[in-house]
Amino acid sequence: MDFDDEQQRGQGLGSGEAVPPADWTGFGGASGMEALYAEHRGELTRYLRRRAPRQDVGDLVQECFRRLADKDSFARALIAQPGAYLVRTARNLLTDRARTDDVRLQAHHHSFEDDDIAGPDPHAALEAREALRRVERAIARLKPQTGSIFIMHRFDGLSYDEIAEAKGITVKGVEWHIAQAMIAIRKARADHK
Repeated sequence: MDFDDEQQRGQGLGSGEAVPPADWTGFGGASGMEALYAEHRGELTRYLRRRAPRQDVGDLVQECFRRLADKDSFARALIAQPGAYLVRTARNLLTDRARTDDVRLQAHHHSFEDDDIAGPDPHAALEAREALRRVERAIARLKPQTGSIFIMHRFDGLSYDEIAEAKGITVKGVEWHIAQAMIAIRKARADHK
C-alpha cells in the first residue's frame, strides 16, 4: 500500500463506515475511569484523611477506584453518582479494616489481672499487717485457756474432740472458748473500722 492509496481511502469515507464518535477520547473504558479518577480523587482523599491513618489513604483511594473499575461496563453505566459510590465503597473498606483490626487485637490480647501486672498492692499489704496485729493483740488479751484452745483449733488444726481430750474438758466447753475468742477478735476488728 502506498501513500496515494491511503489518501484515496481517507477521502472516500462514507457516513455508514465505522468511524470513532466525535467525543471519543481513548481505547475502551480506560479513559472514562481516568476522567472519574481526576474528578473524584480529591474528594475521596479528603474523606479518607479524616477517617484513616495518613499512610493508608493512598491505598484506600486506589482500592475504591479498583473496585469501581472491576464492575463491568454495563454496571458502571448504571452508577448515576460515582462520587457517592466511591464514598460508600470507602466507608465499607474502613468498616472491614476496623473489623479485621478488632479480630487481630482480640487474638493477640492477653488478659492480666491487676495483681499480675502491678504486683501486690502496698496499701492492702499494710492493712493486712495491721489487721493481723489487731488479731494478735486480741488473742493475747484472752484468758490463757481460751487463747490456748483457739490457737490449738485455728493454727494447729485440731478438732474440738481432740482439744477436749487434751484439755480435759467437754466439747461444749471447747465450743464456748472458741466462741469467746471469736467475739473478742470480731470486736477488735470492728473497733478499728
